[in-house]
Amino acid sequence: MSAPARLPRSRSGAILSFVGFSVAAGVLLTLGVTPAIALTGMAANNSISLFENLPSYLKIGSLPEKTTIYAHRTVDGVDTNVPLTSFYAEDRDVVGWDQVSQFAKDAAVDAEDPRYYEHGGVDPLGVVRAALSNVMGGSLQGASTITQQYVKNVQVVQASALATTEEQEAAYEEATKTSLDRKLKEMRLAIALEKETSKDDILLGYLNIALFGGRTYGIQSAAQHYYSVNASDLSLAQAASLIAIVNNPEKFRLDQPDDPDNGAANGYAANLERRNYVLDKMLEYGHVTQQEHDDAIATPITPAIYNPPSGCQAAGNAAFFCDYVLNVIQNDPVFGADAESRYAAFARGGLQVFTTLDLDMQDVAQGSIDAQIPKSMDGVDIASAATAVQAGSGRILAMAENKDYNQDADAAEQGANFSAINYNTDFDYGGSGGFQAASTYKAFTLIAWLQAGHSLYDTVNVSEKELDLSTFKACDQSFSGTKLFENDENERGSRSIMQNVANSINGGFMAMAQQLDQCSIRNAASSLLVHSADGSPLEDFPANVLGATSVSPLTMATAYAGIANNGLVCSPIAIDRIVNQDGTDAQLPTSTCTQGIAPDIAQAAQFALRGPMENGTAVASNPDDGIEHIAKTGTSDGNQQTWTTGASSKVGLSVLVGQATGDADLRKTYLDNGTAATARHRIFEPIIAALDERYGGDDFTAPNRIFLYGQQLDVPDVIGLSSSQAQSIIEGAGLTFGDGGSQPSEEDAGTVISQNPGGGGTTSRGGTVTVITSSGVPPAPTPTAAPEEVPVPDVTNKSSKDAIAQLTAAGFSSSNITFAYTQDNNPANACKVKSSNPKPQTPTSKSAAIVLTLNSPTGAAPTPACPTS
Repeated sequence: MSAPARLPRSRSGAILSFVGFSVAAGVLLTLGVTPAIALTGMAANNSISLFENLPSYLKIGSLPEKTTIYAHRTVDGVDTNVPLTSFYAEDRDVVGWDQVSQFAKDAAVDAEDPRYYEHGGVDPLGVVRAALSNVMGGSLQGASTITQQYVKNVQVVQASALATTEEQEAAYEEATKTSLDRKLKEMRLAIALEKETSKDDILLGYLNIALFGGRTYGIQSAAQHYYSVNASDLSLAQAASLIAIVNNPEKFRLDQPDDPDNGAANGYAANLERRNYVLDKMLEYGHVTQQEHDDAIATPITPAIYNPPSGCQAAGNAAFFCDYVLNVIQNDPVFGADAESRYAAFARGGLQVFTTLDLDMQDVAQGSIDAQIPKSMDGVDIASAATAVQAGSGRILAMAENKDYNQDADAAEQGANFSAINYNTDFDYGGSGGFQAASTYKAFTLIAWLQAGHSLYDTVNVSEKELDLSTFKACDQSFSGTKLFENDENERGSRSIMQNVANSINGGFMAMAQQLDQCSIRNAASSLLVHSADGSPLEDFPANVLGATSVSPLTMATAYAGIANNGLVCSPIAIDRIVNQDGTDAQLPTSTCTQGIAPDIAQAAQFALRGPMENGTAVASNPDDGIEHIAKTGTSDGNQQTWTTGASSKVGLSVLVGQATGDADLRKTYLDNGTAATARHRIFEPIIAALDERYGGDDFTAPNRIFLYGQQLDVPDVIGLSSSQAQSIIEGAGLTFGDGGSQPSEEDAGTVISQNPGGGGTTSRGGTVTVITSSGVPPAPTPTAAPEEVPVPDVTNKSSKDAIAQLTAAGFSSSNITFAYTQDNNPANACKVKSSNPKPQTPTSKSAAIVLTLNSPTGAAPTPACPTS
């Protein structure tokens, strides 16, 4: 376009300008105007030699275009990539020759460079005219042809693509400064360009590169922005008004209706005047008829402004996922040397970024959170998030939270419902410092337990107690002091590991951790890609067994997807594919899948982690849709953060309901549908149900029996020993000592008078042997009257229920019938009588005690207990 008028200069300056332009015109006239003659190099005078020695090659690269992010959505039953939002430094869509209205092409030539198809890149007559005008009027006219304007714009684009701000500013100044030197270089490049490029291609390049006001570049984006049509569909009046903008983009733009000089109130008067000038030129040069001209002149300017979606705030309910994608690009060196250059390449590159997001699942996740959790509430900085990760690929399928996305610096001042923090991700990826994992972290103690050779039906003492921390080890580190660990439901006594997992018993997990190296728990977590959200190292102190580490939902969903995928864990990814502006595939970060834990360990962990969903703390999160799930709930100290994290064999899902700051008790925080502490279930259940319907799920593989019952150990006979001797022998045999109290006996006080299981039997490694000692007080004397005696019925191989019924029918009191247990791994024999004491047919008083020895898979009392009625 022609350069805008400058401030008046001195007459001497104008004369110097005339001399300079005259030299240029003389050179051009001497060179014969056309490129074919101008580049022969046959001229002999110094001016021509000087001109010939100027740079004559202009590299024209790709123009900056919008980068568009896509996500998946099912459209008419077909998985379709749909646009999510766009990013751009310059709003430009490059189009081809046939995609531009002929009106726009003609308008550009007639108004900006009517001799365009006649000259060779520089118009000598225009140069002379500009020189004379400069002398007579004292202002500098540029005499720029369309080709020269194109050259200048290409140089401006090249300047904006340089690495540093300093380099950009220097190159921009060089490309736009008003000087004879720059003008001559521009002319030289224009002549050279026309030798290599067709007129139509140069004109198309000009229409695609030109600024149309604001950040709108190129005829296609201008047509869409100002008139909501494609460039191919521009009417004559519309095309003329757009070409009018090119002359002075800020003055003639049509998207500022309140502009007093060029706004809606005066019919966009400034643009209208220039538009009509363009129409007059089109009539003058014969590209429109008089009627077409007059009809267009009579047409008022009525913009239909369309602002293309831009930035993550335009991504709807996927805004936080969009922000995560942006952080992935800015953090990964595959996209450039530093964050600034990576973003610049992203925003200018005209890329198509195809993400992993499943918008159908995103809608369910966001809707589930919105139905349960407010965006803000008085007294509680409520925070909720949900992330779904595909097992075996690491693809992020959904990422939602309860806040409205806003990256403005004053977002918090706009209302508590706004946030720039993505609760789903780590700090370095736009997230927070994380949330305490609580009991969801217990899965890693379970894995370390299995890796150490223990089994799921091993039993531990779960009773609340003050633990001596010196009994815990972490690599070569030792601990000191004591710590009281409490159970939510005041559980006491021995429980199997299966029961511990299902009911999330703190005491049970601390007892397990006492038998492990704490480093093994940390390593089990790390092997499944668990890490602190703030980047600090994972801790291995005893309290971390209960989930003191702060993590992100994305991290936990990834880990549980790995457990569900037989131990093969894949790093999370948000991008499936990136297509460059030229249609080639760009390099992108890919998921790395590793065998974090052995498949047989994972399968045993799956078996245990089904417990919370089927009969434990996560029952309320179970969709009961026929697909098996693993899961673990978590509630942090003070009920400040709550979780349900789980997986099918296809997808991992982690749901958080907590608080970003503060220490409110969520069990005492009431929402419309219940307490905040139970909202995690009401969010998790519909999301996992939708994921199951979309992605399905297989049954988990049954674990190897060695992980169920472990190594069977012989039970030592400790009857007759002191309690301390018995404890030493039992623990030395790899079993757990259980104190069953004392009873009256003729034996010395403290002497073991009975044990369960009995000596000579077997039980699982770590199993509890409960002993009863003598109180030292003899039992009450037996009455002298001979009781009535009857034969003991033979109840061998009868069920416990049937055996009791037969014995009571024979006159024996059910209150005097007790059970002992012996191990029998055949499930068909469970709870059947192995033997009785007294033996069958032995004459026995009806008031005598009868002990029935029942079969049990573990050699101990099963759960649930054997039926008695």
